Amino acid sequence: MKRSMACSCFLALCATLWSSGVGAQGMIESKAVSSEVQRFELGVGKSKVVDLTTAIKRASLANPEVADTVVLSPKQIYLTGKAIGVTTLTLWKENGELFSAFDVTVSPDLSRLREQLHKIFPDEQGILVTAAHDHLTLSGTISNLARQSRALEIAEPYAPKKVVNLLQVGGAQQVMLEVRVAEMDRNLTRRMGINMNGVGPGGFGVSALNSITTLEGPGALTNPLSQLVTGAVNAAVRFHTGDITWTGFIDALKQEDVIKVLAKPTLVAVSGQEAQFLSGGEFPFPVPQTLGLVTFQYKKFGVGLSFTPTVLANNRISMAVAPEVSELDFTNALQFQGFTIPTIATRRATTVVELADGQSFAIAGLLRDSVRETVQKFPVLGDIPVLGALFRSSRFVKNQTELVIIVTPHFVKPMDVAQLALPTDTFVEPNDWEFYLMGWTDGLGYAPKAQQARDGRLAEAAVSGKLDGNFGHMVQ
Repeated sequence: MKRSMACSCFLALCATLWSSGVGAQGMIESKAVSSEVQRFELGVGKSKVVDLTTAIKRASLANPEVADTVVLSPKQIYLTGKAIGVTTLTLWKENGELFSAFDVTVSPDLSRLREQLHKIFPDEQGILVTAAHDHLTLSGTISNLARQSRALEIAEPYAPKKVVNLLQVGGAQQVMLEVRVAEMDRNLTRRMGINMNGVGPGGFGVSALNSITTLEGPGALTNPLSQLVTGAVNAAVRFHTGDITWTGFIDALKQEDVIKVLAKPTLVAVSGQEAQFLSGGEFPFPVPQTLGLVTFQYKKFGVGLSFTPTVLANNRISMAVAPEVSELDFTNALQFQGFTIPTIATRRATTVVELADGQSFAIAGLLRDSVRETVQKFPVLGDIPVLGALFRSSRFVKNQTELVIIVTPHFVKPMDVAQLALPTDTFVEPNDWEFYLMGWTDGLGYAPKAQQARDGRLAEAAVSGKLDGNFGHMVQ
């Protein structure tokens, strides 16, 4: 009987210890783990009143800089978003037990941003605005690159330096720029110079005006043929008066030069990207270094083009364009340590224009008209009427230059390779009869009908034996 009572007391004591010790702690932990984690989303400057089903005693925020909380009553909390970010709100019951934990996400005020974008771009229906963590994301489609930049500028104040751009630009965004550089250069030169010398037994001479001729040594006084004659002399007259031999060297020239320059560089670029083009070359010029060493650097010349297109609204194109045409000029070349260094004659323009598709604009124009007159004469003798022409040299130079640079932008799309024209499409190799007997450089008998239809002047060019067929391979 006593042993059974002792066993009963021991079992009761074990049950009491179990219920008040480890078992109770395990029940609390299971409640904490099984409690549901809720999420609150707020905008910056926005607030929310949270109603609870259980009375709480204490509330805590992990990051007070992101949000702020005020306990209005045991069952009501006032939550306010302060800055973009994520934090955790933890609540405890009145008995000290953990009630729940809430994830609080504070994001930019997307409603105001959406409203502002709709007011500024009412016809843009594909812009999507979302917030993730502390970033703001713009996605969807937009009509052109200029509007994309403006949309990003509008969204920047809502999330400074945290705007993710996922916008895709729709429509035609490839631009082909056609540049035409046309230049006419006309030069007129008229010059008239006379050098006279007379050599006799007494050793008398008159010469050296305008450097047409020069005396060479003491033998020139007895032999007039020992003079140096420049390449400018194109006539000579000799006659005798007694023992004196007179020789006249005449420089009479009228020269007309016409230079035509026509360049048509064409480039294709995506909106917002720069494209560059150069058709020419590079020439080396010496650069002296220390210790008598000479190194070489290279300068570019030719037809160059650089432009950056930006597609705007209403099918308009804004372009930063910089065409350039340069060539080597040996007339003003320099001589350095045995090297002939030419100068570069350059025509360059840099500007920003705004055009519609297919419109043309003259971005640069040059009209230059220069006249230079030079008269060299002997004093008194050169002023005598008629006879004074024997004692003076005259030079008249006139230069006229006309330069126009025209740009034309086009929207372009990929096309079928069968629609592309190549410079070699209109050329047909001549056969033996056409090449040896007729002297034609372009054949005619084996030209495909498609080529003859494309180039109606092929037959005329082949018959005439001239390279004056259709020039230019761009498909308009």
